[in-house]
Amino acid sequence: MTGLGGYGPRPANLPLRRGAVDFSDEAGVAAILALVGDAELPPVAETAGLPFVGVTTDGSPVPDLFALHDEGAPVALAAQAARDHLAGLDARQRAKAALPLDAVEWRLWSNAFLTFDEHGLLLEELTDAERKAALAVIEASISAAGFDQARQAMRLNGRLGELVGAYDDTLTEFCYRFTIFGEPSSDQPWGWQLQGHHVDLHCLFVGGQVVLTPAFLGVEFDGDVVFAEHQERARELMASLSAVQRGRALLYGSMLSTELPPELAGVVDGRHRAGAGRDNLVLPYSGLAGDQLSAGQRELLLALTDPYLQALPESPRTHRRAQIARHLDSTHLAWIGTWDEGAPFYYRVHSPVVLIEYDNHPGIFLDNDEPEPFHVHTIVRTPNGGDYGKDLLRQHYAHHHH
Repeated sequence: MTGLGGYGPRPANLPLRRGAVDFSDEAGVAAILALVGDAELPPVAETAGLPFVGVTTDGSPVPDLFALHDEGAPVALAAQAARDHLAGLDARQRAKAALPLDAVEWRLWSNAFLTFDEHGLLLEELTDAERKAALAVIEASISAAGFDQARQAMRLNGRLGELVGAYDDTLTEFCYRFTIFGEPSSDQPWGWQLQGHHVDLHCLFVGGQVVLTPAFLGVEFDGDVVFAEHQERARELMASLSAVQRGRALLYGSMLSTELPPELAGVVDGRHRAGAGRDNLVLPYSGLAGDQLSAGQRELLLALTDPYLQALPESPRTHRRAQIARHLDSTHLAWIGTWDEGAPFYYRVHSPVVLIEYDNHPGIFLDNDEPEPFHVHTIVRTPNGGDYGKDLLRQHYAHHHH
């Protein structure tokens, strides 16, 4: 199997059942803690019930960044696919498959494995027809490229299970939970969540607009294939910078755990700041600002965001790219590691309207103890209240429901 860098599987001793941690397995829990070490597990259940603020630089969202208008999102097509999906389920399944639009479960997700009660339907446990109908909702909502990338990550999850020869109810192609939120409609807000190992997608429709954040995509091997464009555009931008500019962008020059502060060297979040459980993250800007770039470098910075927008349908993607471009002066690039071909690295693109993180990780199921370029985690957020479409929902209800 390609994309492993010469590494093999770790001992299969983690207490994973149906994509969740089995806390009754004391020896297995001890194995998780030994692997994690002093890293803090994401506080997903603890933070999901807190009032939503969103990612900010100082705790206070910047106002008036987002506005309601028709961006040509495929809401009618997606809504019909969602109704077809629900119609094909029995009453017991429908009770799990659909939750209210304001349910706290929107914010209960993990790119690793559940440490909280599950919700939604597990695709693994559906019939072929039921699973096809669920996936059709996702396919109708996002671009063909975005759907292909998500399915590629899901298939690689299954191949990882085949490689390690264990976790046969967890490391599978369809160990992902799918949930509809609200009533699928062409003119009222609704959405869906797909969540599981390395694939966490959130989709919210408001009129002709669609929000696809938070979004987490990753793979433990073949990441340098699946995310080749994400890597190449980043290295191209770094290569274009002067020594002074690179000095401003560079936070740390190494990805080795022994050469990073402990909070940036864990196996759970790695260098990521905005993962699961971090909906109200306070993250000041750091690195090199867009207003310190030449015109050509600014184009490279904007182009770096393109692979992270590819899941959006064409018209909403055009609007989103223009929104990011309007804030390019205050967009910051931060980097950890080198930018050599074949080297692991981390980078962050952070502005008032987008937060992108790319990170290479050590192995969880493979036995590489340091980050490798084939193990990739990516996160996309919409700061200042934009995640889960929260700010657009607020405006919608203020306008329509007084």
